[in-house]
Amino acid sequence: MLGAIAGDIIGSVHEFRGDRPTKTTDFELFVPDSTFTDDSVLTVAIARCLLDGDTDYVSAFHRAFAAYPRCGWGGMFARWAGAGRRDPYHSFGNGAAMRVSPVGFASDSLEETLRVARATAEVTHDHPEGIKGAQATAAAVFLARTGQGRAAIRDFVTGTFGYDLTRTLDEIRPDYRFDETCQGTVPQAITAFLEATSYEGAVRNAVSLGGDADTLAAIAGGIAHAFHGAVPAKVAEQALARLDDRLRAVWRDFAARYGVS
Repeated sequence: MLGAIAGDIIGSVHEFRGDRPTKTTDFELFVPDSTFTDDSVLTVAIARCLLDGDTDYVSAFHRAFAAYPRCGWGGMFARWAGAGRRDPYHSFGNGAAMRVSPVGFASDSLEETLRVARATAEVTHDHPEGIKGAQATAAAVFLARTGQGRAAIRDFVTGTFGYDLTRTLDEIRPDYRFDETCQGTVPQAITAFLEATSYEGAVRNAVSLGGDADTLAAIAGGIAHAFHGAVPAKVAEQALARLDDRLRAVWRDFAARYGVS
């Protein structure tokens, strides 16, 4: 979970760069403007639900939107939450995947991971691609946390969800553009994790693609956190310092409950 939050914060200043997207792994991880966005706020909202045994994700998301109205919400989500709607809006946006990493840390089985990931997604993103993106991300986190290697994670994601993970980052990067869909974000973020040998490397890989950098880095960072067992201390310290007391408290409760470093 903290890996996703840190990835979001690191990627936040690289999003919406227009014709100057970040296409390199050589950049400062944290700068003064680095901040959490809706990716982190909804990740924490799901973590709070898991801690409380609360399955009313709609109300949790509405509360998150009301508490943080200016943290970069996607247009469809903002209209949905702002209107207090409770019905999903058939989205296949990457919002379903960016927020789901706590499920992979909190679940006791792969079956539970897939079931809960679906539940967190379909209250807004009930399009099959939206659900698939959330399930693939959460499954990768669960498999990484439970000791599966990169090849096993790749094989499961490919075999279960049909994502093409054969293209390398060097092949993807030159033509990759801003893409808010699950199908245009999740495979690329997983590839960023697969090609890295460290948490930091996974986040740098994700940001180097350009495009929706905070979400790419949140997805890759969540998986990398699970795989490597912890977020590097220097990264964790910087990320936690940029959260407010409310968000930081949920992270601490979640880490204590589920034994997450």
